Amino acid sequence: MREGRASPGASSGNVCPEAEAAKLLPFLAPGARADLQAAAVQHVLALTGAESGRQLLAGQQALLQALSDLHEPLLAADPGLPARLLGRALDPQWPWAEEAAATLANLSREPAPCAALMAALAAVEPGQSGLERLVCALCTRGYNAHAPLHYLGPLLSNLSQRPAARAFLLDPDRCVVQRLLPLIQRSDSSVRRGGVVGTLRNCCFEHRHHEWLLGPEVDILPFLLLPLAGPEDFSEEEMNRLPVDLQYLPPEKQREPDADIRKMLIEAIMLLTATAPGRQQVRDQGTYLILRELHTWEPEPDVRLACEKLIQVLIGDEPEYGMENLLEVQVPEDVERQLQQLDREQQQQQLDREQQQLAQESRVEGTAPT
Repeated sequence: MREGRASPGASSGNVCPEAEAAKLLPFLAPGARADLQAAAVQHVLALTGAESGRQLLAGQQALLQALSDLHEPLLAADPGLPARLLGRALDPQWPWAEEAAATLANLSREPAPCAALMAALAAVEPGQSGLERLVCALCTRGYNAHAPLHYLGPLLSNLSQRPAARAFLLDPDRCVVQRLLPLIQRSDSSVRRGGVVGTLRNCCFEHRHHEWLLGPEVDILPFLLLPLAGPEDFSEEEMNRLPVDLQYLPPEKQREPDADIRKMLIEAIMLLTATAPGRQQVRDQGTYLILRELHTWEPEPDVRLACEKLIQVLIGDEPEYGMENLLEVQVPEDVERQLQQLDREQQQQQLDREQQQLAQESRVEGTAPT
């Protein structure tokens, strides 16, 4: 670094951490010198090594957005990066395949890199599907003895936002969904579980495939419900309304511990109720019973709210004629704006609760909240 230039994060005296984080913004701006950008990113990376640093960064929206925006000049300078990272992530001998997968998972959150990655997957090898190789690596234990490849889960979830990826996943002849379903119960990684559940949720947007997903060839609903179920002791009559896999669960049965995953599971079931036949199938398999107990137990307000919305669909009156498919209903613009405003208010309320909880935890630990 040249003399006379302040290094990112350099400080004198006692400066609050928020002010220190704000100082990094100019070094991450578009057009900043590459060496300064690299130094700023290294400084942010160092902060992630401690819980206090991660909490600090979580509250710095401008800084996080600046970091996210760095992918554009990175890919402009090296357009072949996604394809090379993909090759490394799917190489069963590469020791740092997990790091490659994690980088791809982050990059593929944005539309342009996601499209570039889809193109790279299509060109992996003539006659062989890159998506098939990705699913194989994700579903095969020990595919890479050096790397667990958990981040292939969120990578696949990001890719499944694209119609071409969903078409591959929902091809009945490939049986991809059936291979993914057991991973919902993988206890070794919430990253993998969350990625798989996110993938399945995205597939549930394709209402033309709901009959197949809910039918005997896939039977997706029990897989989505099981992580939401606890050790409740239902009456004999109620027990008989549940799928066999959800009956007489052991006393030690635990619900999915990750609140975000629980919410995605509920959202996936909600999507399956988009059509009248889907709603009837979801009702007939005792879904309400599982949700009723989940709602009583659920500690997270936003997940409880999602549960309430699904329960209302299941126990409420059927939509009037012409509005049976909830995914095709045209919502008036003013109503949509009101719903978006309600969602923003709910998100802000959840953020306020999380910040209050962090402050309380910090006080209990004897440290000042950041």
